[in-house]
Amino acid sequence: MLNPIVKKDVKVQSRSMRICWGVFIYELILALAFFLAMIIMEQQIRFSTSNIYSAMVWLYPVLALTQIGILGLIVPVRTASAISGEKERQTFDIMLTTSMTAFSVVMGKVMTAMIQSMFFVIASMPVMALSFVIGGMSWGYLFGFLALALLVSLFSASIGILCSSLCKKSISAVIMSYIIYIVFFLGTFLPYLLYEVALMNAAYSTTQTTNAALTYTYGENLYLFLLVNPAVYLAEFFGRVMTGESVVNTFATLTGAHQTKGLINHVATGSRWMVISTVLFVGISFLFLWLASKRIDPIKRRAKKRAKKQMQQPDMQVIVQENIMQKPEDGQ
Repeated sequence: MLNPIVKKDVKVQSRSMRICWGVFIYELILALAFFLAMIIMEQQIRFSTSNIYSAMVWLYPVLALTQIGILGLIVPVRTASAISGEKERQTFDIMLTTSMTAFSVVMGKVMTAMIQSMFFVIASMPVMALSFVIGGMSWGYLFGFLALALLVSLFSASIGILCSSLCKKSISAVIMSYIIYIVFFLGTFLPYLLYEVALMNAAYSTTQTTNAALTYTYGENLYLFLLVNPAVYLAEFFGRVMTGESVVNTFATLTGAHQTKGLINHVATGSRWMVISTVLFVGISFLFLWLASKRIDPIKRRAKKRAKKQMQQPDMQVIVQENIMQKPEDGQ
């Protein structure tokens, strides 16, 4: 059975002109990126011996990254106003009186945003297909991009819906969503960068052998934070597609992490990094969805309100006992 929220929201938005203008703007941005990439490739071909047809293969990462960037920006905005918008319109309590569970409500909002985002992606397939027809790439990469767009939509929507359940205003939820984005993009790089700075400072006071031992002993574990970095995930995906090489493997080799027998040496081998990172992103997304559903759970909210009232109201038995103890004194 189709989620009622998905059925209602998709039906209402499909009847509006907003979705048509959204597709038009989406395709316009994609067309601008396409023509800009063609102009740059034409300028580079003039100074090389290659032809325009061999360079058309690079349209794939250009158009794909453009779409991923658009989805990463608009999907959190859509879901960030899903719950907080209901609160602002004073329809949130009415929605919770239905037979739907809190998790079904959250999943309905998220699935609506994902369906809309995939509608934009599918509408752009004729432009994306140019790099496959002319560039000679495998059509499996096209379906790989669709799976990547679906994962980005799920991850972005889960962040937005979590912030929407935590905030009362939509603008606050949007700002919090982008802050969480920054934490995932930059915060996962921070431990390794701080460690590298500490090693550079320690190099003046320790020997080279000790410095290398510290790097191989502790530094390798800091690579694992990059498993949940969206930028590293995209770089690994497009690096494997375009060059057949692993960006993580190259980075680990340059920094010396592959010289160890630690966990990073096993994770960065072959396609394990992509598999583990994908599982982590899906797990984090469903964790955010679960937290959002617990946040808006009406039973839990009523229990908290009841407990708060009991804490604020004085115990009647204590009041009665105090009155009984005070009566003899009042009679005297």
